[in-house]
Amino acid sequence: MNTYKLRSRLGLTQEAFAQTYRIPVGTLRDWEQGRKMPDAPTRAYLMVIEKNPEMVAVWLNPGGLEPAA
Repeated sequence: MNTYKLRSRLGLTQEAFAQTYRIPVGTLRDWEQGRKMPDAPTRAYLMVIEKNPEMVAVWLNPGGLEPAA
């Protein structure tokens, strides 16, 4: 899973992607710079984000808050 491509396709900054999908921004940077790779559960989570990013953002913000743009 290439998080940079996913994030770019969604038009989000690292900070906005991390906030929207509750991923530490430092972890996201490590993935994108090749220092670390997401583990198997995280890869599955990223696949769910890839398939339906809007719904995941809504699920993670149940109080009706808008996901970060």
